[in-house]
Amino acid sequence: MSAAARPAPAALAAMHEEEALGKAYDARLLARLWPYARPHRWPMFATLALVPPLFVLQLAPGWLIKTGIDRVMTPGAGATTGPAALERLLTAPGELSALVWLAGLYLTVMVLLSALEYLRSVLLTQTGHAAMRELRADVFSHIQRLHLGFFDRYPVGRLVTRATNDVENVAEMFSAGIVLLVTDLLVIVGIAAMLFLVNPDLALVTFAVVPVLALAAIVFRLRVREAFRKVRVRIARINTYLQEAITGMKVVQLFTRERRNLRDFEDLNADHRDAWFESIRYDSALFAVVEFAQYLTVAIVIWQATGLAELGEIYLFIEWMRRFFLPLRDLSNKYSVMQSSMASCERIVQLLDTEPEIRDAPPTARLAPAPRSAAAPAEAGAPRGAVEFEDVWFSYSGAPEEAVLKGVSFRVEPGERVAFVGATGAGKTTIIKLLTRFYEATRGRILLDGVDLRELPQAELRARVAMVLQDVFLFSGSVADNIALGREDIGEDEIRRAARAVEAHRFIEALPRGYATELRERGSDLSAGQRQLLSFARALAHGADVLVLDEATSSIDTETEALVQQGIHVLMEGKTALVIAHRLSTIEDVDRIYVLHHGKVVEQGRHDELLAKGGLYSRLHRLQAF
Repeated sequence: MSAAARPAPAALAAMHEEEALGKAYDARLLARLWPYARPHRWPMFATLALVPPLFVLQLAPGWLIKTGIDRVMTPGAGATTGPAALERLLTAPGELSALVWLAGLYLTVMVLLSALEYLRSVLLTQTGHAAMRELRADVFSHIQRLHLGFFDRYPVGRLVTRATNDVENVAEMFSAGIVLLVTDLLVIVGIAAMLFLVNPDLALVTFAVVPVLALAAIVFRLRVREAFRKVRVRIARINTYLQEAITGMKVVQLFTRERRNLRDFEDLNADHRDAWFESIRYDSALFAVVEFAQYLTVAIVIWQATGLAELGEIYLFIEWMRRFFLPLRDLSNKYSVMQSSMASCERIVQLLDTEPEIRDAPPTARLAPAPRSAAAPAEAGAPRGAVEFEDVWFSYSGAPEEAVLKGVSFRVEPGERVAFVGATGAGKTTIIKLLTRFYEATRGRILLDGVDLRELPQAELRARVAMVLQDVFLFSGSVADNIALGREDIGEDEIRRAARAVEAHRFIEALPRGYATELRERGSDLSAGQRQLLSFARALAHGADVLVLDEATSSIDTETEALVQQGIHVLMEGKTALVIAHRLSTIEDVDRIYVLHHGKVVEQGRHDELLAKGGLYSRLHRLQAF
């Protein structure tokens, strides 16, 4: 990876900033979410279309009771009348009692209001989760396309958070955030307008307390932002600590660190509790201020209403002002939802905007002839699997002074078996990572059958290079699934044939359901040797041209190793094999051995030739012999 391609430290810091909080509303982020919401826009529009009828139904109960007071309790008191159509609706037909008629209308309104509230809630929730299902799929798909170097510096726990908690937070914005905020704003403005229409003088007096309430809301917004940030910081620390402690539980128990871990966790837990207490205090304070403002408003209405309104209007003002203050009570919750959602959205967008540093060349570039090299591209029918490194340099940090490989050059012919040896950190595994394009060479070229790897699609390259790693990863699923890895062209016969070839068939057949046996997470119900045998069968079944064995027998005991040596020879047959091994006894029969030291090839030759030279390989061999 070149220095120019590396993300800036500030960008990496922002990407890792779990506790960062953005604005409660960010039009840029909402624009990025719109493509996911667009297919579900009609349910969203339907939700907005429900606002007017919901508004009318929310105001109707107060007007019905006002009408009852005016017509039954204080008839002829000069009550305010509404439109003629509304008056006709409120007038009881025939001999029916006015109270019975109004009670029936009240019940009808409440049933309709409940039904529309239910419909709105369902539409909002379904729309949010349907849209976020697609966002979560895009996040996971993007994670799979990122280069391996990205995962070296980005913690797995945070990637899981991006695809789970953060997406859930964004979905909550749809179901309990932005739409309800807009609806609440419309309701507040609508109620204020209706009160001024009913009695402007009393409305003017009533809303005298609103400026004070607005000032309290502004103060709350500033205070709760910091309190909410502290909560996120503490929960992020708890999640990180839990992940580390559970992952390292073997070491924790081996060194009896449980008491120290519990003490550290209790400190983190207490910090989280205190942060929540601070947030709760501000939330409760806002709720109390809103409640006090509502009661103060009722007192003002009762105090000032004499001479300004009749009894029915007084009740109407009290009822509608109660509905006016209801959305304000939930302000802290909705504000927290919006701020959390925007922060989550920001982190998701940062992840989606992270471009893979290893990308396929455009099709037109891949069709161009490969640059000339010592080996021409393989002709049709010719043996495949020639590997060549030409003056390859590589540094994980991108800094030349920290180069892991320094001008490495070698060539492996199709069908040859070569090995790489050297002390830890000499660059052996790095060669394999570059061959599979998990990383890009800083300088030089790597060719497969005379074609520069940068001109090969990654899927094609990795289909031609099979790897057997020291740390075998098995997925939850059946044994057969772990050999085929979802490839439909690998049938049951091919799976069994590969398992027999590497001596894995015997232990698989002894499992409770044979090849259909379900394995636990990471194959924890198998021994290390059994997991390694399955990786041999997997590599053989996938039929690659080039085989890479990275310390492949290190997890196998001496008896098992002797058992699978024939299987390994079968695995290598007809393939170009690159073997990395610390146990030099396992590579004595390879065609050529490359000895690496500080990122350079310092010796090469057959086992007996290198021993005769008396160089670095000979010293390594003597150390292992004794």
